[in-house]
Amino acid sequence: MSNSEMLYRELGSTGERVSAIGLGGWHLSLKHVDEQLAMRIVHTAIDRGITFMDNSWDYNGGESEIRMGKALQNGYRDKVFLMTKIDGRSKQEATKQLDESLRRLKVDYIDLVQYHEILRFEDPHRIFDQEGAHAAIVAAREAGKLRYIGFTGHKDPQVHLHMLSVADTHGFQFATAQMPLNVMDAHYRSFAKLVVPELVKRNIGILGMKSMANGILLRSKTVTPIECLHYALNLPTSVVITGIDGMDILEQTFEAVRTFQPMTDEQVQALLSKTVKAGSHGEFEPFKTSSIFDSTAQHPDWLGEEPQRLQQLMSA
Repeated sequence: MSNSEMLYRELGSTGERVSAIGLGGWHLSLKHVDEQLAMRIVHTAIDRGITFMDNSWDYNGGESEIRMGKALQNGYRDKVFLMTKIDGRSKQEATKQLDESLRRLKVDYIDLVQYHEILRFEDPHRIFDQEGAHAAIVAAREAGKLRYIGFTGHKDPQVHLHMLSVADTHGFQFATAQMPLNVMDAHYRSFAKLVVPELVKRNIGILGMKSMANGILLRSKTVTPIECLHYALNLPTSVVITGIDGMDILEQTFEAVRTFQPMTDEQVQALLSKTVKAGSHGEFEPFKTSSIFDSTAQHPDWLGEEPQRLQQLMSA
């Protein structure tokens, strides 16, 4: 698919070509976004060339997936690359959540399913346990319920690297990895510096998120929304996922794409120099420095039971 208003990029080694901007699903069911507006945002975005749709099993109690599912009726499903995320770490919980996502999204298959919120060093081990989520998701892929597998996280680049390492021991390579990539990230626990080069080396699709951190970055009064999007687009990202909760924000996003030009090293450094003071301690990236953004920390039941093998070791 091609559209003069949108840039398109390769998604790692998948052979898929997707829009450089992804429509963030969380914003589609915020309190000030009614269903009619959500449908209008999705339809207009797709009509103007955005093909990558982001969502998650846990967004707004499932309402984000339900609205996306409604919006993708009447031929829109065939125009998009659909992604959602699951929180389950056990085989049973992952299966349950994936099936719920398929029902809400009203689809037979999801293009990309990602393990959500890989925040803790134990998460990869739980997922790749013989009774873990990965066994369920690979089986679901074989059954045609999904096409590609990835993971996300927003806490610490070392946890992302650990996820890749644990996957290596199981002979598995992810199709994608999602992480915060923004003008503050470069100065504090930087995913751009530590994780991105490894993903480029492995040809894993890089999904950037939190380019403005739901507006928190903008409160630093150091950068504009367009600068934030330009910086993220300038990284070797396949997709920059951004939250869009109004038609004006959608228009701003297309303006960022229209005006984007690859940045020189000097231009990048000039932009980062404006954020070095504000970004040096993670103050404007609370998803790294607090648990406020950690949905799974607030709902540990979403993760499922600890592996039985571990429980047996503990009781031996």
